[in-house]
Amino acid sequence: MKGIELEIRKLIDEINFHNYQYHGMDDPKISDQEFDQMVKALHDLEKKYPQHIQVDSPTQRVGSKPIDRFIQIDHLTPMLSLDNVFSMDELMSFEKRIKDKLSLKEDIEFIAEPKFDGVAVNLLYESGKLSYATTRGDGKTGEDVTHNVLTIKSIPITLNTSSPPEKVEIRGEIIISKNDFEKMNRENEEKNLKVFANPRNAAAGSIRQLDPNIAKVRPLRFYAHGYGLLSNENDFNNHSDVIKYLNDSGIVVSPLSQLLTGAHECDKYYKKIDSARGSLDFEIDGVVYKVNKISYQKELGFVSKAPRWAIAHKFSSVEVESRILDVDFQVGRTGTITPVAKLDPIKVGGVMVSNATLHNMDEISRKDIRNGDHVFVRRAGDVIPEIVSVNKKKRGQQTKKIVFPSQCPSCGSVIVRKEGESAAKCSGGNACPDQIKEGLKHFVSRNAFDIEGLGEKIIDQLLDSNLIKTTSDLFSLNIDELISLERMAEKSSQNLLTSIESSKIISFERFIYAQGINDVGLATSKSLAESFSSLEELINTEIEELLMIRDIGPIVANSILDFFKNIKNIENINRLIEMGVKIIYQLENDSQILSDKIFVITGTLKNMTRSEARNFIENNGGKVTSAVSKNTNYLIAGENPGSKMKKAEDIGVSIINEDQMLDLIKYG
Repeated sequence: MKGIELEIRKLIDEINFHNYQYHGMDDPKISDQEFDQMVKALHDLEKKYPQHIQVDSPTQRVGSKPIDRFIQIDHLTPMLSLDNVFSMDELMSFEKRIKDKLSLKEDIEFIAEPKFDGVAVNLLYESGKLSYATTRGDGKTGEDVTHNVLTIKSIPITLNTSSPPEKVEIRGEIIISKNDFEKMNRENEEKNLKVFANPRNAAAGSIRQLDPNIAKVRPLRFYAHGYGLLSNENDFNNHSDVIKYLNDSGIVVSPLSQLLTGAHECDKYYKKIDSARGSLDFEIDGVVYKVNKISYQKELGFVSKAPRWAIAHKFSSVEVESRILDVDFQVGRTGTITPVAKLDPIKVGGVMVSNATLHNMDEISRKDIRNGDHVFVRRAGDVIPEIVSVNKKKRGQQTKKIVFPSQCPSCGSVIVRKEGESAAKCSGGNACPDQIKEGLKHFVSRNAFDIEGLGEKIIDQLLDSNLIKTTSDLFSLNIDELISLERMAEKSSQNLLTSIESSKIISFERFIYAQGINDVGLATSKSLAESFSSLEELINTEIEELLMIRDIGPIVANSILDFFKNIKNIENINRLIEMGVKIIYQLENDSQILSDKIFVITGTLKNMTRSEARNFIENNGGKVTSAVSKNTNYLIAGENPGSKMKKAEDIGVSIINEDQMLDLIKYG
């Protein structure tokens, strides 16, 4: 039987090698027919000898069973975004800041590479085996997309090295090449299937599918550009050394990366890549420079959500001419009135654009934009369509000055503009239908109550049917009311009710964020949650206390005070609590009640994310690891726990649910 095992092992290694050559390097070494024969031989052997199936076998890549929902996983190190530069002057300033910080006179060595326009993912390999794959998410926590990543043949299940690190987080982009994209769209059109706007949207839509069989038929590729946690980082002096090590281990990296010295060499590289941009088979939106020396990276550290040692040099956005057909005025969640130009539809950067923001009246006046004008449009940051300038050579007699309304287009309330502010706002507040709608969309969003299945169309129907008027009304909905809505059958209605019920246990920072307080985003919500021990304490705070909190100035402080002075807001919050919403506060570490206890979390928890469960444990002195071992004290098991449950049972680890975990924190 040893001979069969060796034969299977040999086939796996050969198939994985040829997968890498074909999908990773675009350099096939054998014909498709030879490859197919090799895969068939492996299938036949595994079917005959199932006891010898290996975890890294290419036949084990795709599970046919869709998952029920995405699970959130904390990154072991944050997935940070990059700051941008747009000119040589800004690039030289970036290098100068680095040299000043490091007290260096000589030019800095950078590793440079194209900035892929794809979907950022994080791959965790433990002892050489792919453990899981996640999206970037908010940089701290991402969604588990392992089931889809396993379908990407250029990503090895096992690293091709005899001495893999204990743990390595590999960061990179999932993309679809231009040629593959065009071929996929042609085939989809012939089959009357969805045609995608651009490769990035296609890649993003593919990786966030519950069913891996959808991702399996999409031509997804992965290119690594960096790393997060690396257990053996001390073995390397330079970032480029790590990238070579990953590449030698079977991870695909950009063939266009290059070592450069100083800002002038970086600028030459930028111009070279920019001029070759059209001929590349993948979409890029700039180049990235990283300080190559790892010790310098450590010394430079980070600012906010970006590293000091890396920068993105963005390409100029493509500008296309169109004509303004009309101007609408939209009402946002906080009442801000935004003028939006309705355009003669045009393609900008591969995306069909028919609307572009005009921002506010100051911008309209500054650019002298009129209804009917021919205008130049770009996608700011290659994302949001905006009008750059007017083609005044084509301005005719038919153009009309844009007049800002004096009354809200949604509720008819007076529009007010405070002195010194560019934003004009509806004064209707909680009586404005559009503000209510946008507030509900914010309340159910991922960083707030995260109510899965409650999208804009359902919110519209609930409002139109007078089933809800405030956010607290969501928690009194029943199945008969939901079934009465269009396209809401019994099963989908029950799933939505389950999702609403599950959202009732929520962290303090997410509860604060969900309220939609003017000028209070995720970071400020977190600061408030860390500064106040209860909701009551926050509601009754004074401006002096707020101004002592990091990043909160007079404008934000007054927005918070104004929100809690509004009796309708307090009534709604009280009703949320009455309807069973339970706020989980950050507990102090003073008790250290879980000190020396090691936990593993598996499966989907009912009332909280795995990230929140981890925070509760760590805030009370406990430790969370990713694998069950004889040192594990408790396995917290949710739905669909998987193999960790069996291992815990086999070695006698205590298995508890999330309620029992909270009891441990409360009572010890």
